Amino acid sequence: MKQVDFSLPSGCVLRRATSFDNCPIRWLVLSAKLEPTQLRWQQFWVIECNGDLVACGQLRNFSSAQELGSLVVARAWRGRGLGSFLTQHLINTATKPLYLECLGQRLARFYNRFGFVAISFEDLPRSLLPKFRFSHLAKKLLGVPVVFMQYRDNTANL
Repeated sequence: MKQVDFSLPSGCVLRRATSFDNCPIRWLVLSAKLEPTQLRWQQFWVIECNGDLVACGQLRNFSSAQELGSLVVARAWRGRGLGSFLTQHLINTATKPLYLECLGQRLARFYNRFGFVAISFEDLPRSLLPKFRFSHLAKKLLGVPVVFMQYRDNTANL
């Protein structure tokens, strides 16, 4: 996977979240209808544009892996590359094998551009199984279009 070079619009900065970002992060995550129970501002990176927090994403740590999660761009700021910039930054920051779960093929295609590939629930590391179990049951029993993905750095093979 060739790394794509993304840049931020003028007036925007990427930074680690601070305790002051806790409420804006929660608001962004809730506005995107994402699961809000495992939000720890200490794990987040945020993009601030002209003084407003407009995007966030976190790397959750597990014993043998990390999860890219809670990636949200405020509706008014979508389509400007913020999600791509933040995704690439989180990939570059990860220190363990990286996984995620997303809803639907549109998001799976988005993450596929960065080197994520769809995997089965059974192929997830043991440390992630309890976290993803509910999604797996919703997929199996209710047909919810959850996609489990793993980041595979293919640049070593180029």
